[in-house]
Amino acid sequence: MSDDNLKQIDGTAGARRHFRYFDFVMAGFVAILLLSNLIGAAKLSTVAGFTFGAGILFFPVSYVLGDVLTEVYGYAHARRCIWAGFVAMIFMAFMSYVVVAMPPADSWDGQSAYESVFGLVPRIVAASMLAFWAGEFVNSFVMAKMKIWTKGRMLWSRTIGSTVFGQAVDSAIFYPVAFLGIWDTRDVLLVMVTNWALKVAWEAVLTPATYVVVGWLKRHEGVDVYDEGTDFSPFAKTDSV
Repeated sequence: MSDDNLKQIDGTAGARRHFRYFDFVMAGFVAILLLSNLIGAAKLSTVAGFTFGAGILFFPVSYVLGDVLTEVYGYAHARRCIWAGFVAMIFMAFMSYVVVAMPPADSWDGQSAYESVFGLVPRIVAASMLAFWAGEFVNSFVMAKMKIWTKGRMLWSRTIGSTVFGQAVDSAIFYPVAFLGIWDTRDVLLVMVTNWALKVAWEAVLTPATYVVVGWLKRHEGVDVYDEGTDFSPFAKTDSV
């Protein structure tokens, strides 16, 4: 099916339609979100003299999938995924707290290592969840609005432009909430700006892959959703899919 044969529908109709691959994209979105926070966030790595959190390699992929969700399925479907990811992060934090707090068996000597990896700091967890929630909704909103303004052209401008704003909100919330008063203010600002720039650059690098995934999904779903008349409130009722 060529792009000319795609059925253009508005966001409201898209929210009522059942899609074949939406569940898989949502599962990938939530999985990458959780794994990048659980596995990548705990490790600092140094490559070519540059030190960074290892999670930065994979967390931006969740923004790519967020762009794919909004571009292909519309804002209402992306909203469902953001809330699913947010609730999953809350459960991950709760489960980590409970499991780490449980007394270890006398024969098990891995408690200290377990605490160092899974012992989440409440302030950082709160910062991460708040930043994700706000950043993803801004990302999806900008993506949906730009699609209308550009009349569906120049996908690259929407994926990169939405990430510029979404990651700006994410970084502006996460680093001050998590580290202000612990790190020097200058270091907080430096890391905040540096990581924002790296995430935007990573989005730009992944743009060709985004084109491939978006094109494949649109052809196989047979639609191209435009969010005209969509209620963009994060708390709006989401129609069943």
